Amino acid sequence: MTTSSPIWLTPDAHDQLRTELADLLAADTTGRAENSDPDDRVTARHQRLARITHIRDLLSNAVVGQDPPDDGIAEPGMVLTVGYDGTDDTETFLLGSRDGEQGDLEVYSPDSPLGAALTGARRGEQRTYRIPNGTEIRVTLLEAVPYGRTVAGVPPGA
Repeated sequence: MTTSSPIWLTPDAHDQLRTELADLLAADTTGRAENSDPDDRVTARHQRLARITHIRDLLSNAVVGQDPPDDGIAEPGMVLTVGYDGTDDTETFLLGSRDGEQGDLEVYSPDSPLGAALTGARRGEQRTYRIPNGTEIRVTLLEAVPYGRTVAGVPPGA
């Protein structure tokens, strides 16, 4: 899997991926085996090599901590607040790479059904997306704020 499109990562997610890559590379060079069964060792090594390739791809295309413009348009690097139509439910999440932890903030990939539906939306715009069972969900983008403003404690709209 090789991609050439930019992947938005927080600095913490970038650091976590670099640490994981270093650990995987160290495990690969030491020949450390988690299991004594040769078939299990081969499977584990293939999985480790696939993860190494994936992380290298992410890191080579990473945009780290650069906030998108504060223009209210949903794109990677923005913290989005959406309202689910027909309910009083709202959800706030980061639109970005799901690799790496973001603390209490949920992360949706721009490639997920919800992320793909919202990418490019403006405040107040309604979008629809399908969940795996085929049900169509309508959401309204209530707020789109750059991640950096959110972690700095700047209130939305300020």
